[in-house]
Amino acid sequence: MKKILVLSALFILAFSLTGQNNRTKPVKNIIVMIPDGTSIDVLSAARWYQIYNKIGGDRLHVDPYICGTVSTYCSNAPIGDSAPTTSCYMTGIPQQVKNVAIYPVADPANDLYPIDPSKAYQPLATLLEAAKTEQNKATGLVVTCDFPHATPADCSSHYYNRDKYDYLAPQMVYNNLDVVFGGGARILTDDMRSQLKRNGTTLMEKDLAGFRKYNGDKMWSLFSNEKLPYEFDRDTSIIPSLEEMTRKAISLLSKNKNGFFLMVEGSQVDGAAHANDVVGCITEFLAFDKAVGAAVEFAKKDGNTAIIILPDHGNSGFTIGNYNCKSYARKSITELFGMISTFKNTGKGIAMKLMNTPVENIRQSFKEQTGIELTDEEFKSLVKNKDNVEKDYMEVANSKNVISSTIDIINNHSYFGFTTGGHTGEEVFLAVYHPQGNIPIGMQRNFEINSYIHSIMGLQKSLESITQQIYAKHSEVFAGLQYEIKDKKGFPVLVVKKGQNVLEVPAFKSIAYLNGKMFDLGSVTVYIDKNDTFYLPKSLVNKL
Repeated sequence: MKKILVLSALFILAFSLTGQNNRTKPVKNIIVMIPDGTSIDVLSAARWYQIYNKIGGDRLHVDPYICGTVSTYCSNAPIGDSAPTTSCYMTGIPQQVKNVAIYPVADPANDLYPIDPSKAYQPLATLLEAAKTEQNKATGLVVTCDFPHATPADCSSHYYNRDKYDYLAPQMVYNNLDVVFGGGARILTDDMRSQLKRNGTTLMEKDLAGFRKYNGDKMWSLFSNEKLPYEFDRDTSIIPSLEEMTRKAISLLSKNKNGFFLMVEGSQVDGAAHANDVVGCITEFLAFDKAVGAAVEFAKKDGNTAIIILPDHGNSGFTIGNYNCKSYARKSITELFGMISTFKNTGKGIAMKLMNTPVENIRQSFKEQTGIELTDEEFKSLVKNKDNVEKDYMEVANSKNVISSTIDIINNHSYFGFTTGGHTGEEVFLAVYHPQGNIPIGMQRNFEINSYIHSIMGLQKSLESITQQIYAKHSEVFAGLQYEIKDKKGFPVLVVKKGQNVLEVPAFKSIAYLNGKMFDLGSVTVYIDKNDTFYLPKSLVNKL
């Protein structure tokens, strides 16, 4: 009890100390940029790599705007996961592992934040949803992962399990976002495609030329069935860079007279970190940093745009320096970065080429790609694992496979270190651009980031009040009426009857049917099997 009281006091104090809501000038456009799983040493390594290779000066695009750090964590654990951490940025409530913009179940023995048990599983309105429903802003997501992966899903859908794409993807489609660029074309169903068409959204699949020519208002463009390749490994004739996608998104979204809310994710710094792929970490972050440069360029010209740049959590314990790095302070930049700067692909990209290389040519191929002469032991490791592929990107470094075998050899010949193949609990960097310089300084907690963004958006309502408005429990909305939930094991439908009127509300969509006639709800519905509850607009009862 004492612990909860102290945490509650700290929570209240945080808002009185930051005072963002009273001092910060609202802006028209908001761009949130998240390099997923980026520990602070990745920035340092990327900067030195850039300097050594003379590819962009001695500063990163993000450097001038770094203003502090963020303590990012789950509601009941200090080490964060993408789903609950970005969900907190978007909703203001820390959440548990796998939670996507939904109130966590109380864990009294471990909670690090005051949790109300009665609110468990409650979908929470996000900043993106508030921008759309309250301010009529255009909204967009630009990612290099599957479009319903944790971070983008956190902005525009709700469920207690980040892996349930069947429920997250339709919410993202039915949330009627103006722009979505990334991967995951295989996830789209005929129903989702129909909704995009019904909403006047142009859908492009694996069509870079069409993407570049398009100049309308609403577009989803998915360039791969799966997540996109790493920047260093992509085919530039079919896959655009994150920078190009960011520029295109801004050009389309900025047509809206009310402004826009855009989330850009450097999704696969995280994947490279999980694999302990040093070249992947560096080049994926540099690709993200170029997107930051594009966003800042627009913001400075526009004069009414703020940019918030921050990772969702750390990953892998990445370091410049490891146990091989004797006389560390005497190691030159060439000794540290020379070898990896000869690579034309990431560790994963090199491994994929080795899979298609005859055994007798592996030594030669590896040396051509890395400059490393394989020892007999290293050669045997590659041959043994040549055909082993780890399907779970988060487990690459923790299992024996062709990628981990390749990367282990590279790391053993380099001076870069990793402590784990999983997430880590250190604070992450915070960088902010605001046209009037109204930026948070120092260490912020993840829920304070939400408060800051809420303030610069100029929202007149709290996210809690918006949640109550669009995600009310069906038992409260239709109290006293006859209702039932059908097809609970598939895609549930809430059926409500009043006199001769029959209202049908399908889950995870933004449409309903009154006496068979479809109409738009303005926000998505969410069904939670754990408590057998539909969450939907409070005003829906007025349709009966």
